[in-house]
Amino acid sequence: MGNWVVNHWFSVLFLAVWLGLNVFLFVDAFLKYETADRYYYTRKILGSTLACARASALCLNFNSMLILLPVCRSLLSFLRGTCSFCSRTLRKQLDHNLTFHKLVAYMICLHTAIHIIAHLFNFDRYSRSRQATDGSLVSILSSLSHDETKGGSWLNPIQFRNMTVEYVTFTSIAGLTGVIMTIALILMVTSATEFIRRSYFEVFWYTHHLFIFYILGLGIHGIGGIVRGQTEESINEGHPHKCAEYFEMWNNHDCRCRRPEFEGQPPESWKWILAPVILYICERILRFYRSQQKVVITKVVMHPSKVLELQMNKRGFSMEVGQYIFVNCPSISPLEWHPFTLTSAPEEDFFSIHIRAAGDWTENLIRAFEQQYSPIPRIEVDGPFGTASEDVFQYEVAVLVGAGIGVTPFASILKSIWYKFQGADHNLKTKKIYFYWICRETGAFSWFNDLLTSLEKEMEELGKVGFLNYRLFLTGWDSNIVGHAALNFDKATDILTGLKQKTSFGRPMWDNEFSTIATSHPKSVVGVFLCGPQTLAKSLRKCCHRYSSLDPRKVQFYFNKENF
Repeated sequence: MGNWVVNHWFSVLFLAVWLGLNVFLFVDAFLKYETADRYYYTRKILGSTLACARASALCLNFNSMLILLPVCRSLLSFLRGTCSFCSRTLRKQLDHNLTFHKLVAYMICLHTAIHIIAHLFNFDRYSRSRQATDGSLVSILSSLSHDETKGGSWLNPIQFRNMTVEYVTFTSIAGLTGVIMTIALILMVTSATEFIRRSYFEVFWYTHHLFIFYILGLGIHGIGGIVRGQTEESINEGHPHKCAEYFEMWNNHDCRCRRPEFEGQPPESWKWILAPVILYICERILRFYRSQQKVVITKVVMHPSKVLELQMNKRGFSMEVGQYIFVNCPSISPLEWHPFTLTSAPEEDFFSIHIRAAGDWTENLIRAFEQQYSPIPRIEVDGPFGTASEDVFQYEVAVLVGAGIGVTPFASILKSIWYKFQGADHNLKTKKIYFYWICRETGAFSWFNDLLTSLEKEMEELGKVGFLNYRLFLTGWDSNIVGHAALNFDKATDILTGLKQKTSFGRPMWDNEFSTIATSHPKSVVGVFLCGPQTLAKSLRKCCHRYSSLDPRKVQFYFNKENF
């Protein structure tokens, strides 16, 4: 627990402030609508559900203001660049942008549910009070005229006794936009589940753009002022606490209490979301401009296990290790953009990506490049954008863990290391790298065999054999593969990969690996980088907490995970 607090104190503080603001805004708005004289008569009809609806609405505005900021990728990349000299703790917060985006979305769902339930009670009470004929205060208030040309000042949005709640919902701006926003929110949240994003990315991509309808609906939701309060002038003429009990004499000229006048609250949601929306529009304009710059495909390579490598050039393109880009192929889908980690090094005169068949879009793209007698499809590129892997050279010791195609960001890092050794870069802070590559099939290892072979040779020539310690793990095999490997175990190179490092069968024993690293580097800061599934992330995160010392002068493990 102590190690966890040491590594995550800033994240905990940030979340505590965010949650605290939500609680403060809700309680403050609730008390305002529950006690304010302006809403005395409104409370007579609606009760405490008025305060619940308005408090949740304020929290919805607050969180809707925040929801777009974590997905302004150009802004985050800019902040990552300007914070290059900031502390590691501050920079790591930028890597949790999608996590915070999800938390804000969950908070929006929570307050949406509270808001809807409260208004269901409100409209039921509006309906019952409008149908009441007992001459009570609520029936008098509900029967106030809607005809403002005749001096009417209404409080109940249901004008006639035979008017249904459904009619008011679908004919008022607040009701109709509320329905549209709720449907959009439900579709966005359900399509953003892990299963749909992994298996049906297109569904996730298209439904998530319903946020446009949500934002537009939120901006105009308050027009019409269904929730109304007494005007200041009317309160000064007759305070509700004194005049409410004389409601039967409001039309009597001898009574000092006049019939109360009401007005709707002006819309406020647009004030909360205006600045983030403008920022997001600027972000999209910038990204559209970059995506329209011409991309030249210089080389196409088909690797085993249905993996396509594209090497490209683009004017003004500049990258750092571990970054990613969004790729669009208009001939397949003009609207879909998919993220891919760059596998090239900043020192190379091109940038490259490796694409594995993992859905309709990627399969169609690979099929298009496999057709020999057809023209090469046009590719559009947006980016690059920063990730946690950019910080790899800020650590004395780095642990890189790639699962399958998740090796791509580390291919970029390893290539950059090769170039740094070629150029005798003495500014390299990193002294040791542990690289683990976990694959289900042997063909996957051939994707970067040449790179690992070159690194092995380079390290030997420079006398730095101990700089890179890499391990290859095969999780899917049969008895023939194991038997073949056992018979050729004494050979100088691995029978499966041709590398000097022998392939291990199964998965790494992470407790043993971390224990060895902690023992070998008792006073180092170790950066652990993963590009792989969430289950593996959970195991590595636990190991980072378990093997980090509470003494800041001793070994510290910092976990970093790729998030797109």
